[in-house]
Amino acid sequence: MARIECNHIRHAYTANPTSPKDYALKEVNHVFEDGGAYALLGPSGCGKTTLLNIISGLLQPSHGELRFDGREVTNLSTQERNIAQVFQFPVIYDTMTVYDNLAFPLRNRSVPEADVDRRVRETLEMTGLADMAKRRARGLTADQKQKISLGRGLVRHDVNAILFDEPLTVIDPHMKWVLRSQLKQLHRRFGYTMVYVTHDQTEALTFAEQVVVMYDGEIVQIGTPAELFERPKHTFVGYFIGSPGMNVVPVSVDGRSARLGGQTIELPGAVPSSNGAGRTELGVRPEYVRLSENGIPATITKVEDIGRHRVVHANVEGHHIAAIVAEHAEIPADPKIAFDPAGINLYADSWRVELGG
Repeated sequence: MARIECNHIRHAYTANPTSPKDYALKEVNHVFEDGGAYALLGPSGCGKTTLLNIISGLLQPSHGELRFDGREVTNLSTQERNIAQVFQFPVIYDTMTVYDNLAFPLRNRSVPEADVDRRVRETLEMTGLADMAKRRARGLTADQKQKISLGRGLVRHDVNAILFDEPLTVIDPHMKWVLRSQLKQLHRRFGYTMVYVTHDQTEALTFAEQVVVMYDGEIVQIGTPAELFERPKHTFVGYFIGSPGMNVVPVSVDGRSARLGGQTIELPGAVPSSNGAGRTELGVRPEYVRLSENGIPATITKVEDIGRHRVVHANVEGHHIAAIVAEHAEIPADPKIAFDPAGINLYADSWRVELGG
């Protein structure tokens, strides 16, 4: 496995870029540690696949340097980097059997046939393809073909890293859960360096040890699932992680208090005197919004029952606020809302402010 260093990596798909907006990937300085399991998470067009393809060697960055274990590989091919990559749609040999599809990358590297057979059979069991080993790939369904593609990436034990580009798009929901679990087990067993691209927060949060959240060509936060949920460093992370996402409302701040319209909200700490941002916002996740008979007056606009709990949508001082309440909890006739201090975040120009004691 390899330690992957991205040093000032930028990429533009047009010639002669002149401004940041010309870059699909604005600048990435990050290290993927040897044996780590990472997810690149973000919406379409944020730069996830561009970064993945630069790591694999399918793209050469416009600027910057890439290193594997301290060795520069910026200009090396995918083969020279010894990378396995699994794409969004199946890349397999239709005329081969399922077994031979998995055996091909090993035989191509002159692996002894006994080792080929052992590794292929292990991978067939892991991906649920053992009963189809002798079938030709041409007649299989799209999700079965993608499992072959996944298997071809997993069958090799000598790679520097395994890269996944939204590999479960064509897989049915139950099999997605099974394969994610199997990928985690494989990572624990063999310690592969894995980088997994997805726009699905559930996939990212259940697979990765570290989630790399990308927005508009930049990395806005790297952290564990708990860190992304509890302390989003950027308002985009708050919006994107969670269902529903974090409530973000404009406020003015004075010391330890924030003003939302005509209402005052006590902050869990004082705002640093150095903070002189042009736009200040309060962020609080729906899980930390309380409905009660005391607090800020609210007008309920909608209640969604989604099984284990309900999502209450309310208008507060002209702003939308969502709250999560227990399924059978009573909703007051004249509701007020309050924010649990443990869930309050303050943002200056979209970036989180550390509050003082």
